Amino acid sequence: MKARELFMVLLLATNITSSVAFLDVIVALISRILHQEGDDLLQFNPIRLKDDLSKSLYGQHIVSEVVLKSVTSFMTDKNPNKPLVLSFHGTAGTGKNHVSKIIAKNLYKNGEKSTHFHMFISQYHFPHKEYVNIYSALLKQWIRGNVSSFPRSMFIFDEMDKMPPQLINTLKPFLDYNSQVDGVSFNKAMFIFLSNAGGSLIVDTALEFWKKGNDRNDLWMNSNDLENKLALHVFNDETSGFLYSSILDHHLVDHYVPFLPLELKHVRQCVKAEMVHLNITVDEDLADKVARDMVFYPEKEKVFAVKGCKSVRQKLVLYQE
Repeated sequence: MKARELFMVLLLATNITSSVAFLDVIVALISRILHQEGDDLLQFNPIRLKDDLSKSLYGQHIVSEVVLKSVTSFMTDKNPNKPLVLSFHGTAGTGKNHVSKIIAKNLYKNGEKSTHFHMFISQYHFPHKEYVNIYSALLKQWIRGNVSSFPRSMFIFDEMDKMPPQLINTLKPFLDYNSQVDGVSFNKAMFIFLSNAGGSLIVDTALEFWKKGNDRNDLWMNSNDLENKLALHVFNDETSGFLYSSILDHHLVDHYVPFLPLELKHVRQCVKAEMVHLNITVDEDLADKVARDMVFYPEKEKVFAVKGCKSVRQKLVLYQE
């Protein structure tokens, strides 16, 4: 049984018992059982990570640079002074989940299937607001138990902007500088937050950049103060769980990484990648046809794909004979 499946069993147990102490004990036991499988940490190779990002990530030059530099620095540091905390922001289909899996592939022999790769989806794992105290206790023990057994653990939080603020703030003790919780150091762990928060700001910035006749590849983190604006936007977004978050307020996120909206040429690359995945002979004309069948905006100029590369595979299969 996978780690996330075991975690779900524990969440279901909240319908049976409200004893946090009981659940803490069970989480600790399961964590130790999982890590009897052994160490599948790879010897980190920055050239391999660079190659994977170059070959399978389209239209995200900012992401490629920030991820390569930050992950390389972190993984080659034998004694980091804090966990690596990355916050990925952008609209749907721009590659946030995909990049998380690329990183996992470069850390563990089993990639995203490793017992050291932990993904939590807000509305799936934490659906009931009335259980937030129990979720919080479970999450604390799950993180502590896994990091104590395997310091280079990786935690992904999808739909981070939809998580209850109280649950987000639960993570703060694990993310701080030289932090130890109950004698366990978290400095070698990695935390990645995936969120649509700030997506509209990123889109507006990219569109304004395009309207001025600038080359998209000239847009960087410091262009128009993009990263600082993104961090401020997320912190003050009243619709987001990040609102006034102590994680943001204490500057524990190392990089706010903007995922730019994708253009036609990038969607076309996604289509060709899906052809390879589905064992379909790569056909440039078909790839162009499928890509153009996606919805683009603004309505007149049709610059960016509304859903990025999301649903590309579903579109492609409609053209199969």
